[in-house]
Parts: sequence; structure tokens; C-alpha cells
Amino acid sequence: MTEKTDAPRVTDVIERYGRCLELVPIDPTFHDASVGLYVKDGACTVWTFSRKPGVGERMEQIRDRLVSLGGMTPIEDNGNQARFPCGLLHVRPVRFLMAQAVGKAREYATPSGDMSIKDSKTDLVLSLSGRGEGGRWLYDVAAEGEAANPAMRLRMVVAGFLRYGEMEKAGDASVTFPCGQRHDELMRLLLPYSRNVSAVESMMEAEALRGQMTTSTLGFTPPT
Repeated sequence: MTEKTDAPRVTDVIERYGRCLELVPIDPTFHDASVGLYVKDGACTVWTFSRKPGVGERMEQIRDRLVSLGGMTPIEDNGNQARFPCGLLHVRPVRFLMAQAVGKAREYATPSGDMSIKDSKTDLVLSLSGRGEGGRWLYDVAAEGEAANPAMRLRMVVAGFLRYGEMEKAGDASVTFPCGQRHDELMRLLLPYSRNVSAVESMMEAEALRGQMTTSTLGFTPPT
């Protein structure tokens, strides 16, 4: 992405990069600019109408976060574009991914190692493990520790993955992505959201209100 002094028209951006799938109203580390993620033919493009110095570098940094946090693959010769190697666009996870890619501090370290987290509502520790079965990659969700009804809590967490990951149920405590492929980075990203559905719903509503004044002019596609 090259820096230009003349800002393009909204219609030109939409024609070139497709619809705006997600809009982050404020980039806290780059002049509070709004940053959009546009999608066309499976290619995701990070774009802002800001013309501040360093905008090209910042868009590339965000794209690189999509790669490190979400397991996307950078598109060659385009510093602001990436796609999923499975060939599908995981719409709802991408919205969470974009928010994280823009909002995280520049020195943030990408999580690695085992996929586990302390539950937000109980003393349970939630963990994920992956395995191949029938040509698909499945993720088993487990809970360890003390809780009044751990089985019920586990079902709620699984429901969170189905909602926010747009995943499919493969067993009582197993889920898989529609593409059937392995997406460990997305699972790490989704785990904190899936453990607390009510708080995430409130957060999403607040973010929608913050961005609704500008999204209609940027070719934005409302969440479904």
C-alpha cells in the first residue's frame, strides 16, 4: 500500500477492494483513524482513508497482525492484504480478529503454546485440544476444576464457539470449522470470547454504536 496525498473516493475503494466487512472506528496507535477490512474474492484488505504520514506502514502492521493472530496468509506484493489458506472467509471470527489486530499495542506478543484459560464465571480452567478425524480437524473443549455444574458450563462454552466462531458441533464437547481445516490461531482468539457470551454481546453492541455514524459511507456490511 503506497501513501498518496489525494484520498480516493469511497466508491473507488469499494470497487477495488470489495465490501467493508468490519470497521474499527478508532485506531489508538495511529491518530485515532478509523480502519476498515474490505473483502473481495476471498482477499481481505486493510484500508483507511487517513492520509497521515506512515499510513502505509501502519496498514502493513495491522495486516501482519491478521497473519500472526489469525493464521491468515499474506498476499504477495500487497502489504495490506491477506487471505485464509483454507480458501474460506470465516466472517464472524474475522471481525474479532480485526478488532484485536488494530487494538493491540505494537509490542504485543502473539500467544503460543497450549490453549487454555481461566473461566470468567467459575474456578474451572478451560482448555482446547485438536485432533484429526474423518478428514476434518476437530477441537475438543474440556474443563478442569471445581464448579457447581461443570457439564452445563462446558455446554455454554461450546455454544460460544458455535456462535462466535460460526463453527459446527462434532460431539457433545467437540467443534469444527465449516472448512474442516485446522485454525489454532482462531481458536486461541475465540476462547476468551466464548467463555462469556453476555459480556461479549454487550461489547459488540457498544462497538456497533460507536461505528454506526461512519459505516454507512464506507460500504460497511452490518454484522449478522
